[in-house]
Amino acid sequence: MIQAWGVMVLRLTVGAVFVAHGLPKLLPIWGASPARMAAVFEAAGLQPALLLVLAVGVVELIGGAAVFLGIFTRLMALPLAIDMGVAIWKVHWPNGFFLNLSLGPGVEHGYEYALVLLGALCCLILAGSGALSFDAYRAHMAESAAEGRARVRQSKV
Repeated sequence: MIQAWGVMVLRLTVGAVFVAHGLPKLLPIWGASPARMAAVFEAAGLQPALLLVLAVGVVELIGGAAVFLGIFTRLMALPLAIDMGVAIWKVHWPNGFFLNLSLGPGVEHGYEYALVLLGALCCLILAGSGALSFDAYRAHMAESAAEGRARVRQSKV
């Protein structure tokens, strides 16, 4: 039972991070905008940049919200994991492992943060949504319905 609460903490954290990263790809907030993100995508060789920024923004916003709420967590974590795999491969890999903690100009971040998110998403794919989620509620209702059908079959015998 305690594991379900630990998975819930992971799910809430990862979901919030993806919502926060998806919003600036769709709206001009927090010092970023779709056009600015398109320039980053273009520099990484991802074309058509603006279309991909919008697609990734939708995946991160909707996927992050679904993961946060625990709605189809395993399914929704999969495109987010693919997103992080592509980010590691196309954007962060050439910069090495570590983040640019000194924030030196012209030095980009490595892939460690994206790798942590990828690992967290893999955990959610394997473990499910944990406690206080729509997935857990749906599973509980299905289990209750199955128990009810079993009682009806048993009473007919």
